Amino acid sequence: MKVLLCAAGSHGDVLPFVALGRECRARGHHAVLLANPVFRPYAAAAGLDFVEVGTADGYRAMFSVPVEHDPRLAFARIASELLALAPPYLAALQRLREPAEPVVSAGPPLLFAPMVWRERAGVPCATVHLAPAALRSNDAPPRLLARGIGADTPGFVKRLWWWGLDRYYDRHFTKPLNRWRHELGLPAIAHAVGWTDGADALIGAFPAWYAPPAADWPERLRLTGFFGVDGSEGGDEPPRLDRELDAFLAAGPAPVVFSAGTATRTARSFFESSVAACRRAGLRGLLMSHVPEQLPADLPPDVRAVSYAPYGLLLPRAAAFVHHGGIGSTAQALRAGVPQLVRPVAYDQFDNAARVGRLGVGIELLPAHYDAERAGASLQALCSDPMIRERAAAIAQRMRAPDESGPAAIARACDALLSLAKG
Repeated sequence: MKVLLCAAGSHGDVLPFVALGRECRARGHHAVLLANPVFRPYAAAAGLDFVEVGTADGYRAMFSVPVEHDPRLAFARIASELLALAPPYLAALQRLREPAEPVVSAGPPLLFAPMVWRERAGVPCATVHLAPAALRSNDAPPRLLARGIGADTPGFVKRLWWWGLDRYYDRHFTKPLNRWRHELGLPAIAHAVGWTDGADALIGAFPAWYAPPAADWPERLRLTGFFGVDGSEGGDEPPRLDRELDAFLAAGPAPVVFSAGTATRTARSFFESSVAACRRAGLRGLLMSHVPEQLPADLPPDVRAVSYAPYGLLLPRAAAFVHHGGIGSTAQALRAGVPQLVRPVAYDQFDNAARVGRLGVGIELLPAHYDAERAGASLQALCSDPMIRERAAAIAQRMRAPDESGPAAIARACDALLSLAKG
């Protein structure tokens, strides 16, 4: 069977689909990844066929807009990009289908090409929710902004909140999607956000203890657990830390690891404040970024910078992890048992920050408050709190169980996807 996997966004958005494709290939199926060309090496390492959609310059431009103080701007920018990519993804899916060949497709909730292809050609598809924030609920509302509604919010306030959010979503998603659907000869839909939950299979790539299923979530949603990928999978040799990094880690107390996300290109002030926070708190630090221009030119001896290190090997040796709250980073920190300081900027990050707080394994500091003084004080509190470290260690111990492993979660997702061909 041919399995066509559509992925868009940052490493945390794309690598789970690479892992899913690797599992499909291991079971003897023909897996193809459709994604931005920057992810071609990951597909090659996993043994997947690869189809480029978009350009590397477009990928860099998408994440070059400063969004720290306006998550709505970030969402609008991503919406525009995803809608522009929908027709090329659909064209690629159509080219890849061979006559009489069994085929299924999968994609994230806001990449609409698999659902449109299903509608036009009858090809079964799955929607993969990498984070619970994309699931609408009145019983357990996701936190989508710095301030929002909660489970105890009065009903009329919830209705007003969702009404306003739907107007925003409709402007950025539903109207442009319906214009494209009209060009394809398809009828208009009421709301684009949530529409892909009508796929043949719904997969939630997170565990129930992280996001307890809400009574008003789709009944068909199958929670698999975290995939647990960090980009080091699929090589010929086991992943290892760089020799210089390993020596730095061994040369003193565990450092605090800082990341603004793999795709972020506008976080220089974050890294400058982080260096100053380490100095104030008396902690060693490790800055992680693929974009050298974000990093301070001169670092003190107790702070280092690296472009990449496998989280599965690095985070268990960290004193704390400061990150943006992406679901991939959050899951890796939970698996490592490291305390977290979450600095949410947009998308699902506010919701993940709230869940980290409810689990008792970290604290939140919004970008507007992230300076040397407050970040330093937060790190001192985080690293000196034995309860946070105990709770983090308990979750890490739970995630070491075979049923909670990344491979087990990926296998369950693969089962759900491949079952579509039988149906």
